[in-house]
Amino acid sequence: MTALHNGLENDRKDDALPALALKDKVALVVGVANEHSIATGCAQAFRLAGADVALTYATEKAKPFVMPVADAIGAALLLPMDVDVEGEMEAVFAAIAKRWGRLDILVHSIAYCPAGDLHGRVTDCSRAGFAQAMDISVHSLIRMARLAEPLMVQGGSILTMTYYGGEKVIDHYNIMGPVKAALEGTMRSLAVELGPKRIRVNAISPGPLNTRAGSGIAHFDELIDAARLRAPEQTLVTIEDVGHMAVMLSSDNARCVSGDTAYVDGGFHVRA
Repeated sequence: MTALHNGLENDRKDDALPALALKDKVALVVGVANEHSIATGCAQAFRLAGADVALTYATEKAKPFVMPVADAIGAALLLPMDVDVEGEMEAVFAAIAKRWGRLDILVHSIAYCPAGDLHGRVTDCSRAGFAQAMDISVHSLIRMARLAEPLMVQGGSILTMTYYGGEKVIDHYNIMGPVKAALEGTMRSLAVELGPKRIRVNAISPGPLNTRAGSGIAHFDELIDAARLRAPEQTLVTIEDVGHMAVMLSSDNARCVSGDTAYVDGGFHVRA
């Protein structure tokens, strides 16, 4: 067992993570970029809760940063998935079907917008930039849900990651605000359509975290400072906090929770 995994066990052993709450479940986590990713927090928590975990990496260049996470948690599969590359997503779900014959949990934690559009006004967003942001950040969830549906033979849990900027206008979040709003609307529609098959679809809305994705947002340090000062708990959340929420929403104890956005932000979203 690696030092990272040992440290995780030691640090979290007294926390409220339900022991083996996900025993015998199979989880696919999409969006790990490195050990600091929100998706990493989910993958670590799933393993500690007893699930078998499959991870993906976006490109060969990204693989060396994802592999240590896969090794640390003992991921059963580590597969390439660039949602822009035809066939890669289908290959991942085919590999899961071949190994386990089913899927219980899917975490969609990917988003992208070209820098020129991300850092500019919504008013000035290019057609191509908007289309790419929506395709990678939102339509990829639809595509994954469609592939997951036949594998979730006993029902399941689909989670996506949003942000408060999809509900209210947050300075410097720019076009990603409308994109996250679309993601949340898509989540609710999927929850309704997949509900009869006992497939639950929810979103997790973390406060700002120091991740590689977050650092791409202009004035991100200001978002971090505002979250720390304005949140009732006056603290920042961690990827482990998000992982705990992911376990809870994916467990059978949350079998009646669907179409919801779960905030993990120290209460920041309740402030006017």
